[in-house]
Amino acid sequence: MPPMTTETDLSDAIALNLSGVRARIAGAAKDVGRDPGDVSLIAVSKSHPADRARAALMAGHRVFGENRVQEAQEKWPPLKEAYPGSELHLIGPLQTNKTGDAVALFDVIQTLDREKLARILAGEIDKQDRRPELFVQVNTGEEEQKTGVLPLDADGFIGKCIDDYGLPVVGLMCIPPVDESPALHFALLADIAKRNGLTRLSMGMSADFETGVRLGATEVRVGTAIFGARAQRD
Repeated sequence: MPPMTTETDLSDAIALNLSGVRARIAGAAKDVGRDPGDVSLIAVSKSHPADRARAALMAGHRVFGENRVQEAQEKWPPLKEAYPGSELHLIGPLQTNKTGDAVALFDVIQTLDREKLARILAGEIDKQDRRPELFVQVNTGEEEQKTGVLPLDADGFIGKCIDDYGLPVVGLMCIPPVDESPALHFALLADIAKRNGLTRLSMGMSADFETGVRLGATEVRVGTAIFGARAQRD
């Protein structure tokens, strides 16, 4: 996305991108007889400055995703205050020492992936009397470098989170391997969700969200197609 000269220019550009992504979601949904309104677009503002998130808010969008708790703490409290009804999803790995901060700030945490985290989340939810919705992240590609519960362990882990810890697990999330067809991984995630009685599926990013929608995604996580390339970190 080229530099914008005014806040209005930036808001208009991002509004146009949002409209384009929503049209693509609608097209993919209609391909398989789904209602496009059943798919939530999470605008992934990670590594983007606050002015780009604000521009999307000015354009009427209210659902956002961040990867890091600390970055979200620096960016989002004033934005959430200025735009009531904003919904913030944590879509990156959650360190246990950041759990309390995450429960306080995020409305949805999509990266529940281990029992230690489940236990600490349960304690923080009780302590703060705040219940963000939770997604279990499944490592569908069984990649060593990625977080997420393995598919063979998913049923037991989901049951433990709900039955033993009383956690508000509402769905599943996955990030397919970059060199494999995402459809196979999305179908696997949908199967795991179905047999565990979960109805929400977070699957699909800028490169493959239409495939996710066709295979049942209720949430798609789109950043580059809305905000442009991310700033490089030092």
